[in-house]
Amino acid sequence: MPRMTRTESQARTRADLLATARDMFLADGYAKTSLERVAEEAGYSKGAVYSNFRTKSALCLEVLALIHETKFTEVTALLDGDDTLEARLERFQGWAERTLGDVGWTMLEFEFAIVARDDPALQAELVSSLGLMRGTVAGQLQMLADSMDLTLPLPAEDAATAVLSLGLGLGIQRAVDPALPARLITDAIRAMLRGGFMA
Repeated sequence: MPRMTRTESQARTRADLLATARDMFLADGYAKTSLERVAEEAGYSKGAVYSNFRTKSALCLEVLALIHETKFTEVTALLDGDDTLEARLERFQGWAERTLGDVGWTMLEFEFAIVARDDPALQAELVSSLGLMRGTVAGQLQMLADSMDLTLPLPAEDAATAVLSLGLGLGIQRAVDPALPARLITDAIRAMLRGGFMA
């Protein structure tokens, strides 16, 4: 097996650190996870962590971006296809039941938002991240509406803001009370696509 190049080795180190940090942030939360612990758990030196991520908040931002990308990829795959709207929404519903209210993810998002409140630079990063999320959701909703030859009753960005707001709020509530049904977000998307959603 050929030896890895320096670039490949650096990329692997970074990927290992991100995967380890993701697992630790999700299990223990932001405050209890230090860069030193991430390095130790991943089997690297503290220097390796600091050469890839200048601060813990920078590492957490990348972890959250990775989680968002994974979740949105899952949702896009579920909503894609040429079957009925109900079949697609049923697949999405299964995802929502498994995902919305995941304690690790929900609490990490919430905890990190609180940390960012007193840090203008970090808050700006979160605003940018939220904008990317909104744009992705807007694209997913528009794609779904177009594929079904439907018209969204409000601009895609506004529709995305409404869906994200419901999803985030429902996620927090389900983290506390998992008995709450995730179908509320599916019902909102269904009503929006059928023109019965009130902004």
